[in-house]
Amino acid sequence: MEYSSILTSLHVVPSSPHVKNKLFVFCIMLSLWVYMIYCCVGYCSTVPSLRYVNRHGDEVDVVESSLGASRDLLNNNENDLDSRGKEWEEARGEIKALDENAMSGFLNESETKKLPQAIIIGVKKGGTRALLEFLRLHPDVRAVGAEPHFFDRNYDKGLEWYRDLMPKSLDGQLTMEKTPSYYVTKDVPSRIYNMSQDTKLIIVVRDPVTRAISDYTQTRSKKPDIPSFESLTFKNTSSGQIDASWSAVQIGMYAKHLERWLQYFPMEQLLFVSGERLITDPAGEMVRVQDFLGLQRVVDEKYFHFNPAKGFPCLKRPDSTSKPHCLGKTKGRTHPNIDPDVVQKLRDFYKPYNMKFYEMTGHNFDWD
Repeated sequence: MEYSSILTSLHVVPSSPHVKNKLFVFCIMLSLWVYMIYCCVGYCSTVPSLRYVNRHGDEVDVVESSLGASRDLLNNNENDLDSRGKEWEEARGEIKALDENAMSGFLNESETKKLPQAIIIGVKKGGTRALLEFLRLHPDVRAVGAEPHFFDRNYDKGLEWYRDLMPKSLDGQLTMEKTPSYYVTKDVPSRIYNMSQDTKLIIVVRDPVTRAISDYTQTRSKKPDIPSFESLTFKNTSSGQIDASWSAVQIGMYAKHLERWLQYFPMEQLLFVSGERLITDPAGEMVRVQDFLGLQRVVDEKYFHFNPAKGFPCLKRPDSTSKPHCLGKTKGRTHPNIDPDVVQKLRDFYKPYNMKFYEMTGHNFDWD
């Protein structure tokens, strides 16, 4: 009765809901804080000594046994140690997974699409596809597989459209593309120059007579009813005058096309690759290409395996157990038999162009 009267006289006012909520949150935070301290103490007792290897090759302790992995550790129950060890490994695995995901995200964010710093601009049926595939083996090269034909057919779509076609690359990696028709198209040199005056240009050239026959062979595989090679070669068969307007013949007039490029780019920015040597000595030719592009000499003889049936080298990474990868069935087509007199007339036609081309490039390709 006394207690009742006292309480009645004090008239205690219940706490407001706002105060209760604050008290509830405080209790939860305090509980979490105590639990975290408990967990840290538990894990510290099982943390193994961290070690690293110094530059002399010696292992050095970074965390000594004073962290809990000393006498006290020996007094723990063995089963408890195994249990805590598993927990530690699981926690470490989760951290590693988070780190890997973070690194992957970082790489994806740092990769960007860039305009090409180097372009294989020609020539058709010279060996451009082979060279591109050789270069794509290099870890510092990112190249689009299809031919963009931006500077000759799609220029009106703009540089952003062109950039979007390129693969993503990291800083320090080289972005490339190849479109063989660039070398012989009138407006392309100025357009590439307007994009970047520093663009490196690669031209794969081949004996112009053999190239013309290969060009014709490819066209005939798609259009079997086209006229014979001999009839297309001459303006008039009776006169024996070569038809230089026929694209298969025109492309092989390398010196004439080179004059146009030299109006915009110095010779130091152009590299002429021998299509013949890409077959007979691909590793040797790749040394020149990688040096020209400022790349380490990664792609060497270990990557090439000659295929006698195809007549050209196939590719295989040294660390791969898979079979060598050869270029498609369209490569290495059998050429038709061409009248020897027509072949000789073509050689006579190309000779002055070849001599001038040797002089301009400082390289004798020995096609005559």
